[in-house]
Amino acid sequence: MIIPKYEVAGPSEYLAITGWKIDEIKLSKKALILPGQRYVRVNVSPVNYTFNVQAMSAEKLPFVLPAVFTIGPRVDEPASLILYAKLMAPHDMSSNHVHELVQGIIEGETRVLAATMTMEDIFKGTKEFKKEVFDKVQLELNQFGLFIYNANIKQLVDVPGHEYFSYLGQKTQMEAANQAKVDVAEAQMKGETGAMLRQGQTQQNAAKINAETKIISTQREGEGKKEEVKIRSEVKIFENQKEADVAKANAELAAQKAGWSKAAQLAEVEAKQAVSIRQAELQVEVEKKNALTRTEQLRADLLSKATVEYDIKVQQANQNLYNNQREADANLYRKQKQAEAEKASADAAFYTRQQAADADLYSKKKEAEGVVALANAQGYHLSTLLKALNGNYAALRDYMMINAGVFQEMARINADAVQGLQPKISIWSSGSGGATLEGGSGSGGSMKSVAEVYSMLPPLVKTVHEQTGMLPPAWLGTLTDTNGNDSVTDPVVSN
Repeated sequence: MIIPKYEVAGPSEYLAITGWKIDEIKLSKKALILPGQRYVRVNVSPVNYTFNVQAMSAEKLPFVLPAVFTIGPRVDEPASLILYAKLMAPHDMSSNHVHELVQGIIEGETRVLAATMTMEDIFKGTKEFKKEVFDKVQLELNQFGLFIYNANIKQLVDVPGHEYFSYLGQKTQMEAANQAKVDVAEAQMKGETGAMLRQGQTQQNAAKINAETKIISTQREGEGKKEEVKIRSEVKIFENQKEADVAKANAELAAQKAGWSKAAQLAEVEAKQAVSIRQAELQVEVEKKNALTRTEQLRADLLSKATVEYDIKVQQANQNLYNNQREADANLYRKQKQAEAEKASADAAFYTRQQAADADLYSKKKEAEGVVALANAQGYHLSTLLKALNGNYAALRDYMMINAGVFQEMARINADAVQGLQPKISIWSSGSGGATLEGGSGSGGSMKSVAEVYSMLPPLVKTVHEQTGMLPPAWLGTLTDTNGNDSVTDPVVSN
């Protein structure tokens, strides 16, 4: 009996359960696994993927884009988590399979996006470029239930053999150095102006303090005198009233004189400082103009030199790229044409061989059909002859030999063989007393001509047998050997 068991997933895990009473898949942090059910632990921890994506901009300038992506299952959407459990659960997030899948998506989308942007757009709009890559990669990862938790695109790097970013950095460095020199000159100008301004303010404050000190001293002296006069006036109030008024008037006059002295000294100091400040301002303006002139001259020299070097290197790079492209296009065109010519030649040769094979096959087929037709005709002819001769094979054979001119050919061959020789030729004729030589006497009759023909056959057949070894057919007659025995009727050719 199978006992159910209780399973609990870890903090970063889910239990993916399938089987009995579950339609497709069920995700849970803890569950009772019943008989007929299976489960697997799905790890949902994000994993960092580091790539060095090689891409090419719209100007066909290659570069390396170092990027770090933190990717994991989307745990806040149950549908995405179920999709991930279905497709990716058998593989660990750090496995080569998942790594190659994510790398392929990131590299493909990055290259497609980079091919539509110029290098300047990619370099200046890194934030927008990162967002575009993030959105497009996320769109592809949605079908696997994966989510990009973080994406960090590092500084663009030159591909070995290309120095675009290094030259761009040198240009930026030179511009920064020139701007720093201008900032130093401006700071120095402000420092000198501030120093002179502080010195003037110091002198002004010193004069002001001296004047105030004199005023206070005069006031203290007047107050002392007032106290002294007051004490004396208490004794001689009435008598000295007028004297007190005079003293008071003298004190007021002294105060007024001190104020006038202070105002005169302040005016003199301010006039002197105003002249110094104006001189300092004029000197600052002169130094500023000189610094600006030197800065612009230096900037123009460096910028023109850097611009010329940059233009030269850009032109050289474009020329090399154009030459390489033209050479590659020429090689590709030549190889394509060569391949097309070879293909056309192969097609022509194949067509020629095919036509020749078809013609040969057709001729052999027709020849075979002719042979079959001839064999059928000959078979029908032989069967007809054999049927007409009542199945006598020997008669059929003799007929065919006579019809084919075998005997005539034998006679011709014998005549050619004995031509120039002196053979003994016997001419037979038949009479009443038997066969005699020509010129002999004998009785004639109505059957004399027929008898003479038949009387010529035995010596003729014998002569043929002696010279060729062939025997006459059965219907023609038989030959007797020297012992008086009949020979076989089948024609035999002696070796």
